[in-house]
Amino acid sequence: MADDTLFAQATEQANRANPYPLYAKLRETPVSRQADGKYVVSTHAAIRGLLFDPRLSSEDLPPSHRPHTGNPLKDWILNPIKNHITNTHRPLIFRDPPDHDSLRAFVMEQFTVARVRAQHASVARLVDDLLDRLRGRDRICLVSDFSYPLPVAVICDLIGVPEEDEPQFQAWATQLATALEPDVRHGEESRAAIVAAFDAISAYMRALIKEKRRHPTDDMLSGIIHAKGANGSGMGEFDLISTAILLLVAGHETTVNLITNGMLTLLRHPDELERLKADPERAPRLIEEVLRYDPPVHFRTRRALGDIEIGGTTIPKDANVVLLFAAGSRDPARFTDPDRFDPDRSGNEHFGFGGGLHYCMGAPLARIEAEIALVALCRRMVSPRLIQDPPYRPGASLRGPEQLEIGIAGIR
Repeated sequence: MADDTLFAQATEQANRANPYPLYAKLRETPVSRQADGKYVVSTHAAIRGLLFDPRLSSEDLPPSHRPHTGNPLKDWILNPIKNHITNTHRPLIFRDPPDHDSLRAFVMEQFTVARVRAQHASVARLVDDLLDRLRGRDRICLVSDFSYPLPVAVICDLIGVPEEDEPQFQAWATQLATALEPDVRHGEESRAAIVAAFDAISAYMRALIKEKRRHPTDDMLSGIIHAKGANGSGMGEFDLISTAILLLVAGHETTVNLITNGMLTLLRHPDELERLKADPERAPRLIEEVLRYDPPVHFRTRRALGDIEIGGTTIPKDANVVLLFAAGSRDPARFTDPDRFDPDRSGNEHFGFGGGLHYCMGAPLARIEAEIALVALCRRMVSPRLIQDPPYRPGASLRGPEQLEIGIAGIR
């Protein structure tokens, strides 16, 4: 019988740096029931088979429940109303069709190819500016000095959030990202922290949306606020708030990990670092391989709406399901020598940006940011070296180093 604690082991902080051997054991049983009742799907074929299955629901967050305060007005009137609004207006990654599709259409209408391409020059300027600030240093922390501030500045500019407000939402974003962790979001204390962060960032977004209604500018949020859907009406106020929060949080949390994981991989494969330095045209292939080999998002969760037979197992109705993308992207049944970092591999059908209806909306922008960033880092850092293996952030779903200390001889 397969070990029914493998997923719990893989998500422990002690295994954060290298969960891949445990993922390999999980793949031996394509769909495995874990001791806590979750069903973990870990092979490429099984994940691909479920990505478009309407029997899997993304509406798997536990009901919002604001803690008891002792104030009758809050406990009996205000908080139940707030809980209802939260439960019925989740961010679109936690929604099913038709709600998901209509909300996504509003976003994609603004997330145009032209808008994303227009970011190329500004991303390049931001990258050069961040690296210029590091001149005179012989040691940097890539996360705090570069790979966190870059995507934050980009997403603030894109959706129209004043960059000077970033310190206000950094802690909120970090807390909200834990909603992707299945164990964290079911704990009473952690659920209360998530709700508190959501309420705080909602108040911020409500004020920002009000300002952009009065004074729209050329940014995505202004465009979404004033757009009309297929039925001629705009996005509702509560959905506007949750969508703005999603864009802000998802727009930088995953890209931080992509850039950091990519640079860490290159430092551990110095031949590939030198090849990218000499030939920047390799960047797109290299980014695709980073997305397969060490992706920023390792899994997403779902809920079964009915019995599903797959991989020799029946997932029962109402079961919690984990799509373990990072395991599927290293499946030897799909990829030759999957544990080898090989930017020249062909047919790289990875799950680095998920898949199906919830394929990452910001994938084109994330690719641009990562390509420009990694090329510039390789070309401008002189003799970069990994000082020590990095500590990792707490999250197992959004996985990346908390710090990445790099020794350098200078910045060109």
